[in-house]
Order: sequence, then C-alpha cells, then structure tokens
Amino acid sequence: MEKLTVVKVGGKIVEADDSLQQLLVDFLKIEGAKILVHGGGRLATKLAGQLGVECRMIDGRRITDEDMLRVVTMVYAGLVNKKIVAGLQALEGNAIGLTGADMNIMRSGKRPVTTIDYGFAGDVKEVNTNALALLLQNGYIPVLSPLTHDKKGVLLNTNADTIAAETAKALAQLFDVTLIYCFEKNGVLMDEKDDNSVIPLINRDIYEKYKNSGVIHSGMIPKLDNAFQAVNEGVKQVIITKASKIASERGTVILN
Repeated sequence: MEKLTVVKVGGKIVEADDSLQQLLVDFLKIEGAKILVHGGGRLATKLAGQLGVECRMIDGRRITDEDMLRVVTMVYAGLVNKKIVAGLQALEGNAIGLTGADMNIMRSGKRPVTTIDYGFAGDVKEVNTNALALLLQNGYIPVLSPLTHDKKGVLLNTNADTIAAETAKALAQLFDVTLIYCFEKNGVLMDEKDDNSVIPLINRDIYEKYKNSGVIHSGMIPKLDNAFQAVNEGVKQVIITKASKIASERGTVILN
C-alpha cells in the first residue's frame, strides 16, 4: 500500500510566520502522500474580541453560536487555510485548501444538546475517502480546515484533532497511514517540566500504567484516547512530537 502521512498542527504554530514557514518546509520533507490538518483557535478568539463577539469556552471546547460560526469560518477556511496553501505553493507543494463541505469531504451532525448547547459544533459522521484519494493520487496535498457540514447547507465547527483522526482512519482502507499530532513539546513527557523526558513508545499497558500514576493527565488523555482509537481502526501508528521533528518522526509513538 502507498504510504500516507496525516499531520495535525495546532493554531499556535500556524499563526506565527516564522514557525509556520519552518513547519511547511519540514512537512514537505515527508515522503509519500500527505495531508495537513490545521487549527487556528487562538486567532479566532482574537478576531472575535476585535469584532465584539463573545467567546465562550467550556472545558476547552468552544461554544459556537451564529456570530462565532461566522468568525471561525473567516479565520479557519479563509485566513489560516489560504496562508498555509500559499506557503506550500511557494515551496512547490501543490496544495489545495478545503473545508468538509468542499467535494463533500466530511459530513457531520450537529452535536446534540445535553446539559450543554455547543451550538454549531459538528460530530463527524462520514468521510469521503474516494474524493480525498482522487486528490492524493493526482499529486495534490489537501489542507483541511476544522470546518465540516451537515449536507443541508450548514457549516459546523469541528475539532481539528478529530478531523485528523477521522481522516486517517477512513483512508487506512486505501493507504498505509501514519497520523502525526505536532505541538510545542517533544512528545508525551514523563515530567512536563522537562522537555527531554520523552516517553518514546506507548502501548495500551504503558498508557494505563502512566494514567493511573498521574504521569499522563488532563489534556493528554483525550489526545491519547483518540490515538488508540485510530490504531485500533487501521492506522499503522500515531506519533506525538514537536512540529520541527515531523519529518524525522521522533517523539512518542503510539502502537497497539
């Protein structure tokens, strides 16, 4: 099977010109087919403030009302996505920027209201593997923004980590897929104050051990839960690493 690498990068890295440029250079060094999934939440929050739109977060999740949906669409599908696409094109990477609505790449359902109404937040229901494969097999680099649609004309704000994982899982039917989550740390750390204390390999037993002892906690737990779900559903491996190391695949490797 042809190799495919799905890279998810957080907003903090793509919002600064110097770190974005380095990321794109390193991203293009990755061999084989590739997809870049990006965030941009900090920039959306900043723009919302400038426009007088209230920004509400609950446990790190954004409440997306109609006004906030307009803001995230402008930022994610517009400014951030096209800046990345233009940067890749300048480096001879033939990128195409997409939301889930383009080519019906990703359909979601509006998150049901339970104790919290998240507004126009989407939970992924379907990935159009044929459309993505068509682009990849013709040499394009899809750049996916964290927006999907319900195929009824409504855009939905969707977590970028989830988009990356769902894309990787769906394309594992057709490709040998590695999923890379990159952020500002070197990987999953034994000691969050020591950037060199990287745990090189995590399987299910190691994960449970470190979670029970408190070494792995808070925001890293859902990220690793997503990683294990991905490898359970056909993704070859998930790597959590620093953005500058995506081409060398150093960091923490998650396997079954």
